Amino acid sequence: MTKPIYENLFKPLNLKGLRLKNRITMAPLYLGYAASEGQVSPLLLHHYKEMARSGAAMIMVENSSITPNSSGTPRTIRCDHNRYLKGLETLADTIHQEKSLAGLQINHAGRFAHVSEPVAPSAVSVFGKTPRALTKREIVTIQRQFANAALRVKQAGFDLVELHGGTGYLLAQFVSPRTNHRSDSYGGPIENRIQFPIEVLKRVKDAVGDFPVGYRFLVNEWLPDGLQESESILLAKSLEQEGIAYLSAMGGTYESFFLPDMVKKARRAGYMVSLASVVKKNVGVPVIAAGRISTPSKAESILKEKKADLIGLARMLWVDPEWPKKARKGDERSIIKCSPVCNACFHLVMQGKSAYCTKWSLEKRTIYQGLFQ
Repeated sequence: MTKPIYENLFKPLNLKGLRLKNRITMAPLYLGYAASEGQVSPLLLHHYKEMARSGAAMIMVENSSITPNSSGTPRTIRCDHNRYLKGLETLADTIHQEKSLAGLQINHAGRFAHVSEPVAPSAVSVFGKTPRALTKREIVTIQRQFANAALRVKQAGFDLVELHGGTGYLLAQFVSPRTNHRSDSYGGPIENRIQFPIEVLKRVKDAVGDFPVGYRFLVNEWLPDGLQESESILLAKSLEQEGIAYLSAMGGTYESFFLPDMVKKARRAGYMVSLASVVKKNVGVPVIAAGRISTPSKAESILKEKKADLIGLARMLWVDPEWPKKARKGDERSIIKCSPVCNACFHLVMQGKSAYCTKWSLEKRTIYQGLFQ
C-alpha cells in the first residue's frame, strides 16, 4: 500500500481494546433523520451507511435519549426501552458492514427537553421556559436510566458508548455554575457540581463492564457566567481517574451558539481545537478535536502538534463523505467544503425538518428527501 501523504492522520490507534484504523472519526451530528417516535428509520440507515463507507475509523451516532421525556426533539433517536433494540442492532450492523467501528451517544436534554415540564439541576429559565429542579431521588433514577441505556447500546452490538456531556445538556447543566444553583451535595463548588456526571459514569461502567465509555466534553460554555476551562479541567481529570475511554472536546451551548461573537468564531477553521489542546495537556486519555476541521492538512497539523489524538468530522464528513479517501490520496483540492456562512442544515432541523446540504447534487437531495418519513 502506498504510504499516505498525511502520516499522522492515517496512523492506527488503540482505544480501550478497540483498534481504530486511522485518526478520523465522525463526531455526533443531529440531522433529524430518526422516525417521528425516535425509531431507527430507513433514512438514518442510509445516512450512516454512507458515513461508514467514507473510511472513517469510528462513527459516533448522535444523541439517543435515555428516557421518554428527555429528547430534545421528536426526531431524536431513542434508547430508553428494549423495543428500540432491533432498530439499533440494524444500525450498528449497517456501520460494521462498511468496516468502521460503531458508537452510540446517549443523552438527557434536561432543560432543553421537548416536553411540557423539563427538569434540570435548578429552575433556571431558558428560552421562555423554566425547568423544574430535580429531587435527589430523581437524580438517582436518571443515573440508572443512563446505565440501562448504555447496556442496551452494548446489547445492540455497538463497539462503545458515549455520554453526552456537551451542548449544555443535563450532564453539563450540573457542572455549569450558570445552571446549577443547588445548595445540596450536587451544588456549590466545582467538586460538588461534577458529582452527578461522575456518578453516572460509575453506574454506566458497573452496567457494561469493560465496554468502552467515552464522553462528549464541554470545555467552555462561551458565556460570561458559564463554565470555563479553569473548572472543566477538574472534571476531565476526574473522568480519566474513573476510566473514561476518551474525551471529545467542544465549546458552546444553545444559549451561546447564536451570539454574534460565537457565530463569527464558528466560521473559523478549527475554532474548537484550542479547547481540545487544553484538555490534552491535562489528561492522558485520547482527546478528540472537532470544529470545522475542513482540510486534511489542518487535521494533520493538529495531530502533529499534539493538540489532539483524533479528529472529529461532523458536517465536513456529511457534506463530502469522500473526505477520508481524498485525504489518503492527497487530493485535498477536490474536497467539497462546508461553507462557513451557510447554516441551511441547522435552520432545517430547528424547524423540525430533515437536513440536507445545499452543495449536494439534486439526485442526492432527492434520495434523502424521499427516505424522510
